[in-house]
Parts: sequence; structure tokens; C-alpha cells
Amino acid sequence: MWPTIVVVEDEAPMRRLLKTVLAAQGYLVFQAESGRRGQIETGTRKPDLVILDLGLPDLDGIEVIRQLRAWSRVPIIVLSARHQEAQKVAALDAGADDYLTKPFGAAELLARVRVSLRHAAMVPANDGQSDFSVGHLKVDLLGRRVSIRGQEVHLTPIEYRLLSVLVKHAGNTLTHRQLMHDVWGSARADQGHYLRIYKRQLRHKLEEEPARPRFLLTEVGVGYRLAAE
Repeated sequence: MWPTIVVVEDEAPMRRLLKTVLAAQGYLVFQAESGRRGQIETGTRKPDLVILDLGLPDLDGIEVIRQLRAWSRVPIIVLSARHQEAQKVAALDAGADDYLTKPFGAAELLARVRVSLRHAAMVPANDGQSDFSVGHLKVDLLGRRVSIRGQEVHLTPIEYRLLSVLVKHAGNTLTHRQLMHDVWGSARADQGHYLRIYKRQLRHKLEEEPARPRFLLTEVGVGYRLAAE
């Protein structure tokens, strides 16, 4: 069965273009012209992916991301005319998985879609172990749940992917480039600012003192390591 995608875009010509491009690859596409309608479609259709414009008539797209992230881990690709780095960072901080600026090429969009769907389908393994724990941090890899002192912690899809890669190699230092490749794929392997954003977000969610981390450790000039004990 082909994946389902919800496109949230207020401009009808762009919605039609996106549907044509995606449907030609076999994807089942549902459309929404506003942020609220996009949330309804996402809740109703349970899609495998959401493609979201930021300039919506009723809600700013970044607010839509925040609201979706309150109850869904569906991968979100932002497709926007906003080119400023601050806007990209804000969207990623809110929980978006990827950001593509308009105008865009159909081939690049489809590549981003494939990467997001592939990552979402991945079930990480830790040498056959389904659970990992260190201190008061526990990661249930099969259930895709993370808890601190027994309290579940909500992570975005990318935050969880980053943590699961670190769990798989707990105790070992992973280079910036290796983490970028494993989490985002080869196309983003040189864009380290994404990694810094999500490392910071993970620390704020997992660490009692993010400035003095206990779990997610920095190896200066090399990369990051998840404490194994």
C-alpha cells in the first residue's frame, strides 16, 4: 500500500502541482487549504507524511507544527517561501523534520519525501536489545518511548531518531558527520547546524541541567556520545 500524504497549502495552484507530482509517484494525497483543516485531515487520515506551507490564512505554519507535535509524531516537511535562517530554525525547533524553500524542484521534493518516509519506517536496534537505560533515563526502542524517572518524555521524530542512533552506539563517540548521515541522510551530511539544534533540544528534554549534561556528552571537535553508565 502506498504512503498517504496530507498537503497543507493555501494556494490552489500549488496544491494542484503538489498533488500531481506526488500522485504520479503513487502516493495517496489529501489536501487542506488552512492550518485548522490540515490538523483535521491529519487526525482523520493518519497520514505517513505532512507537507506544510508556513503562510496559511488562519494559523501561522509554525503554530500548526507545534499543535501537531502535541499529539502526533508524523513526519513534517515544511515547504515555504520564507528563506530566512531564523524561520527555518523556528520551524525545526517547533518540530518540523525538514525544510524546503520555494521555488523547488520536483526531484528534490520527492527525494526529501522518500528520506522522511524511510526514516519514519526505521525501527532502530541496539544489538538485539529492545530497552536501554542509564541513570534515570530509559528508552524503549520497540515501543518508541522515552522516559525520565518514569515520566514519559515527548520527542519529535527527528529528536527520537537522533537519540536512537546514540543509543545504538551508547558509550561510543559518533562524529558530527556520522550523526548527520545516520539521522538526515547523505544530502544533509555537511549541514551541522541541524545537529546542533536537535542536540540542544534533546538536552533540554532529557537533562536536569542542560548546561552540565549527564547523558548527552560533547566530545569537543569530534562529535557526541551517549553515556552508557
